[in-house]
Amino acid sequence: MSDPQFFPIATSLDFGEVAAISGATLPEGVDPTRAITGAAALENAGPGDIAYMDNPKYTQALAATSAGLCLVSARFAERVPAGTTALVSPAPYHAFAKVLARFFPAALKPGSVFGSQGVAPGAFVHATAVLEAGVTVDPGAVIGPGAEIGSGTVIASHAVIGPQVRIGRDCSIGAGCTLQAALIGNRVIIHPGVRIGQDGFGFAMSPRGHMKVPQIGRVIIQDDVEIGANTCIDRGASRDTVIGEGTKIDNLVQIGHNVVVGRHCVIVSQVGIAGSTTLEDFVVLGGQVGLAGHLTVGMGAQVAAQSGVAGDIPRGARYGGYPAQPALSWARESALLKSLVANRGKGRTEG
Repeated sequence: MSDPQFFPIATSLDFGEVAAISGATLPEGVDPTRAITGAAALENAGPGDIAYMDNPKYTQALAATSAGLCLVSARFAERVPAGTTALVSPAPYHAFAKVLARFFPAALKPGSVFGSQGVAPGAFVHATAVLEAGVTVDPGAVIGPGAEIGSGTVIASHAVIGPQVRIGRDCSIGAGCTLQAALIGNRVIIHPGVRIGQDGFGFAMSPRGHMKVPQIGRVIIQDDVEIGANTCIDRGASRDTVIGEGTKIDNLVQIGHNVVVGRHCVIVSQVGIAGSTTLEDFVVLGGQVGLAGHLTVGMGAQVAAQSGVAGDIPRGARYGGYPAQPALSWARESALLKSLVANRGKGRTEG
């Protein structure tokens, strides 16, 4: 349930407006002017709320919901109770997200704690930094020499923007972030505690000790990227670390030096990517996946959670396990192992 103190509703919507936003059509006889005053989960929704359902696990919750309006796929439409209007959509979750964005725009990205544009008292902006009109800098933030920040961008409290860093327009830099040796595109969301551009883990190893290798590359983050809290992205060693357009990175991810992540990838929490590995476009990595260095994961490939990747993965492949292998082989191997263990235990019992 939404809390009006934290996420106040920015606008009111009626059934007709919700249908237009979601790209669906209201059933015949439904009043398009009926108001929707909030959004909630199926089990919490009331007559003034919109909810959604797109997973068979929640069919009982759907049958019991009191929501005024519910976005559902066609296969669940008949399960919507009589007091709820079914709004059929081929992608209910996406449609619900569009409605939520209209209701709660402040929840889309970290905003200003101070609540107003401009440089707040207690912030420090170096005299050589360049801020376009409409930049917000919260108390305690530091903008270093030569940094450039585009209009509409919010720098939250205690973020540190290093020398010569470039940040595009309509970005959100969360509280306590540190950015150095980085070029950031437009509409980038960086959640609190993220570290970008620190030197990569590079040492020339020898029996007499390990010599630190200067890391002289940058981090390039393209437009519409989102980076979760406490993620670390190292700058390149001799070339750039790159995060491609539209990629979404969860919390607590480690990306090593010289890594290249393609466009519209999804990287779930606690993934670790070693240096000089390349992810092509639309790659998906499940939680806690580990990738060795100098690998290539092909376009559209998906890797199951907790897998260990030690070699290249072809385009479009589905991999899982440790070491990671094609998903079908992994499933067969797991089933065979389970069968062998069960049969061995059965033999001992019979003996």
